[in-house]
Amino acid sequence: MRRLSLIVAAALLGLACEPASAQTTDRTIDEIKAETLARAQTGAYPALGIQPADAAEALGRIKSRDPDEWAAAWSAVADTYMAKAKATADPKEADANFVRAWRLYYFGQWPAPTSQGKQAAYQKAIDAYLQHARYFYPPLEVVHIPYGDKEITGYLRLPANAPRPVPLVLAISGLDSRKETVAETYAAAIPEGIGFFAVDSPGTGQSPRKADETADQIYSRVLDYLATRPEVDKNRILVHGQSFGAYWAAKLAHTEAKRLVGAVTQSPPIHRTFQPDFFRARMYTREYLFDYVPASLFVYGMKSSDELIAFLPKMSLQTQGLLGKPAAPILVVGGTRDTQVPIDDLELLINSGTEPREAWINPIGGHMGRTADTWPDPVIFKKIILPWEVRHLNAKVGAP
Repeated sequence: MRRLSLIVAAALLGLACEPASAQTTDRTIDEIKAETLARAQTGAYPALGIQPADAAEALGRIKSRDPDEWAAAWSAVADTYMAKAKATADPKEADANFVRAWRLYYFGQWPAPTSQGKQAAYQKAIDAYLQHARYFYPPLEVVHIPYGDKEITGYLRLPANAPRPVPLVLAISGLDSRKETVAETYAAAIPEGIGFFAVDSPGTGQSPRKADETADQIYSRVLDYLATRPEVDKNRILVHGQSFGAYWAAKLAHTEAKRLVGAVTQSPPIHRTFQPDFFRARMYTREYLFDYVPASLFVYGMKSSDELIAFLPKMSLQTQGLLGKPAAPILVVGGTRDTQVPIDDLELLINSGTEPREAWINPIGGHMGRTADTWPDPVIFKKIILPWEVRHLNAKVGAP
């Protein structure tokens, strides 16, 4: 009989998911501005780390939903911090300003670089982040892995004083997060003696290909590369994916079970997420700040929602016949009230296969399991995800 290990004082099964939002249109610009400021004030995603005063200044420059206007407004505020960072001789002050600039540029391209202005904002975000990374110890290495006629760009960071070879997390960003945001989160793993390789999801950031049902090949290539690095213990690699990244983590748990000691899947789309009825219901959910549909089209490289809806069922791991096959140990993290990835998908993953699965489900949580007041993203990572990773990576010490 399967064992369901819950790390929360509530039973997963029997908890009903709230229906997806009945909204049929996206937010107006005034609604976007009000909601963005509210999220900045509470530190809620995707305004995490953005100072409310900076948000208010940027939003005051915006009058329409034009993507280039959005990018220009946030970039203008970010530019002031880049100038301050470059003008000071104080390393701490410079670093703090680079961080503020990076977060603002990143928000200027959110949720996807769908216009020339947003593409420019994302490039500036990368530049600002790498300026911030100059102050890291241990250092961050920008890695370029050949992939056909393109390349996979990732960030490798290893603990300085941990015995070699070190365990490592392959950390995959989501639909609108980036390898930079993931790398910043995984700085907390370094003191635990764990390294990380942060990489973008297909169709996002600097990924060499758009998303489709075989794009997990990117991560198999990354695992090939990591096996060539003597500093990395190839027998102690774990994958963590957030949201859309969790889809790839769940898939890799099955396709790369022999090369992974575990997989953390945080709000993983598995099957129902990709069905036409559910996609239509979530297109304008108020849980997502705005432009979910344009971001999705960009990620898959498609022109219309009808084209995307016709394609999405191919992404289902159930349709691909993976569920029930041997898999690496899996931790499923999520929220019962998630309107972007239904609880059905988490239950399906939990109850597939023959090996026990572990889960942390917030019964009042939304996407990623988060609640802004008690379970924001950083708390979930530090209290739930990182301890699980430490336990599974350390359990493999001395493995052949």
